[in-house]
Amino acid sequence: MKTIALIQARMSSSRLPGKVLQDIAGQPMLMRVVRRAKQAKSIDSVAVITSTHADDDVIAIFCQEHGIACFRGSLDDVLDRYYQAAIHFQADIVVRLTADCPLLDPKIINKVVQTFDKRTFDYVSNILECTYPNGLDTEIFHFEALERVWKEARLKSEREHVTPYIYKHPEIFRLGSVKQEEDLSSLRWTVDTSRDLECIRTIYNFIKNEEFGMDDILKLLKEHPEITKINSGQQRNEGYQKSLQEDMEVHTNSR
Repeated sequence: MKTIALIQARMSSSRLPGKVLQDIAGQPMLMRVVRRAKQAKSIDSVAVITSTHADDDVIAIFCQEHGIACFRGSLDDVLDRYYQAAIHFQADIVVRLTADCPLLDPKIINKVVQTFDKRTFDYVSNILECTYPNGLDTEIFHFEALERVWKEARLKSEREHVTPYIYKHPEIFRLGSVKQEEDLSSLRWTVDTSRDLECIRTIYNFIKNEEFGMDDILKLLKEHPEITKINSGQQRNEGYQKSLQEDMEVHTNSR
C-alpha cells in the first residue's frame, strides 16, 4: 500500500497572490512545506500538485530545479487534480496537504496517518473536530474513496476543496477524527494574508531549529504572546465559506 502526500499549490491566491513562493527565513514557503512533509516517516513519498495554468509554470520549474515530484492538472477543479495525480503516482492512500501551511508538524501528520486503517475508515483527519491550530490540517483517504467522490461530487465547493463531499456524507463514508484534549483551534498558523505571512516569518525568526514542531511554537507563544496578535481576528476556512456562498448563489439563480 503506497501512501503519498499530495501538496496542492497555486500562484493565483485571491488574498495573497504568489504566496506559496514567498520567502520565509531564507526559503520559499513551498520548500518549507515539502521538507516538513518529508519528515513524516509514515509517508512513502511527497509530491506537489499544481495547475496547468501559465501562472503556475514557476511552481513546476521550482519543483524541477529542486528535484521535487510535481503533477499539473485543473486549476479550479482541484478534486480532479487530486484524482489524476493519484493515478499518475499510483497512490493507494492519499494524504492531503496544502502549500500555505509552513508550520506543518510531521508528528501530527504521522498521528493522522497511523490512525487511518483502510479496514476501518475511508477518511481520517484532524479537521472534523478542530482542536489543532489552523495550519496543521492533515487529511487522509484511500484511492477508492477519492474515486467515488470524483465521480459523484457536483458542487463547486466540493470540487475546489476536495473533501467536503466525504465528510458531508457520513452515511456513505466511514469517518475518523484525530483530536487532542486542549482546544487550540483559535490559533492561526496558515498563510492567507500578509498578516499571516508576517506571523509565520516571526515564528521562524525566533526558532532556528529546522525541525521544530507544535510544542516548540506553543512554548514560544507563551513567552511572546504578542506574536499571536499579529494575525488574530481572521475567519477560519474563509475560502471554503466563500465557495459555499457561491454554491448558494448558483442554486438561487438557477431556480
